Amino acid sequence: MKMSVIGFPRIGRNRELKFASEKFFRGEISETELQDVAREIRELNLTTQKHAGIDLIASNDFSFYDNVLDTAFLFNIVPQRYKDLGLSQLQTYFAAARGYQGEKGNVKALAMKKWFNTNYHYIVPEFEDDTKIELIGSKPLSEYLEAKDLDVETKVQLIGPFTFLKLTKFVGSKKAEDVAEALVEEYGKLFSKLSNAGASFVQVDEPYLVRDLSSEDISFFTKIYTQLLSKRSGLKVLLQTYFGDIRDAYEAVTALDFDAIGLDFVEGIKTLSLLKSKGFPKEKILVAGLINGKNIWKNSYAKTNSVLDEIKTVVDEERVYLGTSCSLLHVPYTLASETKLPEDYKKHFAFAEEKLVELQELSDLTDEKLAANQVLFEKRVDSVDEKVRARVAGIKDADYTRLPVFEEREAIQKKVLGLPNFPTTTIGSFPQTADVRKNRSDFRKGEISKDEYVKFNQKKIEECIRLQEELGLDVLVHGEFERNDMVEYFGEHLSGYVFTEKAWVLSYGTRCVKPPIIWGDVSRKEAITVEWSKFAKSCTDKPVKGMLTGPVTILNWSFPREDITIKESVLQIALAIRDEVLDLEANGINIIQIDEAALREKLPLRKSDWYSEYLDFAIPAFRLVHSGVKAETQIHTHMCYSEFTDIIPAIDSMDADVITFEASRSDLQILDALKENHFKTEVGPGVYDIHSPRVPSVEELVGQLTKIREKTEDSKLWVNPDCGLKTRGVEETVKSLRNLVEAAKIIRAKN
Repeated sequence: MKMSVIGFPRIGRNRELKFASEKFFRGEISETELQDVAREIRELNLTTQKHAGIDLIASNDFSFYDNVLDTAFLFNIVPQRYKDLGLSQLQTYFAAARGYQGEKGNVKALAMKKWFNTNYHYIVPEFEDDTKIELIGSKPLSEYLEAKDLDVETKVQLIGPFTFLKLTKFVGSKKAEDVAEALVEEYGKLFSKLSNAGASFVQVDEPYLVRDLSSEDISFFTKIYTQLLSKRSGLKVLLQTYFGDIRDAYEAVTALDFDAIGLDFVEGIKTLSLLKSKGFPKEKILVAGLINGKNIWKNSYAKTNSVLDEIKTVVDEERVYLGTSCSLLHVPYTLASETKLPEDYKKHFAFAEEKLVELQELSDLTDEKLAANQVLFEKRVDSVDEKVRARVAGIKDADYTRLPVFEEREAIQKKVLGLPNFPTTTIGSFPQTADVRKNRSDFRKGEISKDEYVKFNQKKIEECIRLQEELGLDVLVHGEFERNDMVEYFGEHLSGYVFTEKAWVLSYGTRCVKPPIIWGDVSRKEAITVEWSKFAKSCTDKPVKGMLTGPVTILNWSFPREDITIKESVLQIALAIRDEVLDLEANGINIIQIDEAALREKLPLRKSDWYSEYLDFAIPAFRLVHSGVKAETQIHTHMCYSEFTDIIPAIDSMDADVITFEASRSDLQILDALKENHFKTEVGPGVYDIHSPRVPSVEELVGQLTKIREKTEDSKLWVNPDCGLKTRGVEETVKSLRNLVEAAKIIRAKN
């Protein structure tokens, strides 16, 4: 059986791209040196897949920041404000991704959002009315030729025009339908160039097809591809979908003149039934996505082989290719880097390189390989904790409800806390400087004692408190200097978790995360944050927030189990975090932030599945965490970089007292949805983008707050950045927060 991989991790085996890019941003290496690192990563990726015998290897799956942004620059869909900076092409690209502040100007970055139901973020293209769509880039061609020079024949991976237009923000009078024909013309020119260079296969990714589609959407898709496939220039075209099934568009897709169609049989809950009930064209190749590209557990060969057997009742065996369910961008690079993880754990996992082995073995499955694989799926006794399961079973309906009701709590909290109008705060973390990271590393390696580790962090906390007092912030945080990551840190204090050394996964740009693995039933082993919060509170007379990560985010930013339901896992975690909330309150912390940054990530992409498959337990799980606190205790939560406007009622029903949102990159669009839905919870729409190095001026922040006040009640408005400050430098953080506090003072004076 032939094999296809949608895409491969681009950060490098040891995050080489991250480190090189950040050196380039700091001016420590040249553009040529950065390009050299990128070339080495691409070569390793291509040769690794070739040696694994993969038949359809993708080129152009690499990116310096984001493939959607690459597509925008490829076709000249770049807002004029970035072109006006007069920078090199690569520097202009980074200015659009990260923002720019320097001698040539001061511009904000483009909006950034979650890529469908993943923790990867894409940059939202922005189309201006005077934009001239034109094929000006050569990246797909040059990377195809680069692969060819390595004697690796590739399919050229492209973001498809339908998905690209659906994700693009149109800022003028034009709409996607107005520019589709011109865009397809330029795709056709690219096809011609690729064909002339010797390419034989292109992979057009259309993940938007797995969303709810209207008849107008399907008609639009059909029109686009009827035009584009007529311009194929002899190329074979693989239409690749992932992250779900294409139930709305199945007949439209299979009727078009594609040479191959890639379908997801992992997250696509109806893919197999669609195939069996509606059939599949006899002349086309089916790329069956059966290797999970989003989780790290070994594939069950018995289950996969069973699905393949059913597929082959519909599609001739020689036209079935075995593939990944999505790009392997979403899993770590290799298990070979895990030198400390016991073999009893490792044998159950498959990272990107190991998934290539799974493809190999499944493509020519022997009884011996099947038997060896089957042993892995016998019940793991060490994963079960009966006390945890009994506690979950004992949850009562009343445990999901906090009393008194919000309106009564709000009045009590305003009186108890005595905060000014437009109270200022931060989201939680402060810059993680080199000495902070070294302190954690030295303690982990046993090079310093626990006492030395604690005293260092206490000194940092006290300095952070003094800084916030000097800046004039109203509600302070302890800075989170003890935390390596907002999920991994909590996982280290919970039973049921396994941790890796170098299992890094790209989140956005150069930001990588190392998700912990949920191995067994989860419970709290010990108090996690209480001592740090108590110490911070002892350093000031101002309110200090206790900082926690919520159960849904802990689950969504971990690699979850596959042997129990997501609902069971999230309730186990919720009970553990509930214990921490009550301990914080018992120790005098009367403002507690429970971050749910990843609330949306496992939300089904189809609205019809939202409540039955996710929100019906995800929202109650959050309420379970805080329902036991007193009326005087103010519960905050935080969410970022996702589409939240369509689930505002569900968010309001989380029954937090204050919710902070990312809003600056999305031009405060969420405010309209809050107003339309009569949102009762107090809100802190982020007034500046922390993912950019630029410092917002006081005037800019006053302008943001003025816009916010038009759509939000003054009594409910908080002033804060849009996310934590962990990744920012100290100098820019201090300047930005100083301007934020000054802007709040100006707004108060106008009130």
